Amino acid sequence: MDLKLLGEDLLKELDGIRLENLPILEQSNRSIELSRNLLTVFKRNILVDDFESVDKEIFFFKKIKQVPLVKLIYFSEIHSFEIQFPKVDRNAQLKFIKKKINKLNRFFLYNIDFGQYVNSGATHFDKVYYTRKNLETYRITTSKFYFQDPDFCTPRDMLLGKFKAFIALINYMDIKQERIKNSLNGKKILKNSNEKIDWPFTNTDWVELLYALCAAGMAKQNGLSIIKISKILQEVFDFTPKEIYKTFQDIKSRKNSRTLFLDQLTASLLSEMDKSEE
Repeated sequence: MDLKLLGEDLLKELDGIRLENLPILEQSNRSIELSRNLLTVFKRNILVDDFESVDKEIFFFKKIKQVPLVKLIYFSEIHSFEIQFPKVDRNAQLKFIKKKINKLNRFFLYNIDFGQYVNSGATHFDKVYYTRKNLETYRITTSKFYFQDPDFCTPRDMLLGKFKAFIALINYMDIKQERIKNSLNGKKILKNSNEKIDWPFTNTDWVELLYALCAAGMAKQNGLSIIKISKILQEVFDFTPKEIYKTFQDIKSRKNSRTLFLDQLTASLLSEMDKSEE
């Protein structure tokens, strides 16, 4: 059984559900069910076949299991959030979102060492973090996991899932916050619509440019968030970016140049300058 392929199929199914534009609670319920079902399939498979080597066990818990696990955590958190979300009172809604964002920030602060390990691409603790034999001797203490299945959990695979899901969740909260701020009495404030320019590059290129602008001082100077600046750019370019925070983490993990798009822009500009001087 190709477990990696099953994970890829799950992502396609979840994307199909997203494109149906369902109410968020219905989308969450369906996504939770699909993710949970795949985790059950994964567990049954490894109980029968186990792993041929420690490296394959690490790869499963660090990569393959994370696909349905991250989605399960992400949509479970959204479902819980949306059920409790205030139905009226704009200020109460913004306060509720802020409280959730603060909670997420505390999680990242509390697990800062693990976050640095994940973001750096390090692997020296992988045998301890992502193999089951260390579950009893290296129990997790940095989050509230009261029970972990010794046949299907490692000391840090669940924490890794939360870490990745919460990055996506921050993006969800930022977008929801901006939508509420830009609304009045539950109705969206309509802005003058202008013809937009096609964005001929990739989603990763968008995120790279976005963070470069912020790092250069645009965010600090104008008191804007990453999401807000992205929304402003979207008023110019006909493009809707996806998973901004997750994409930035992927950019940081690049092995060679971490500024591929900016390097490309620089090379193109220099080439144009050289041509103009001929």
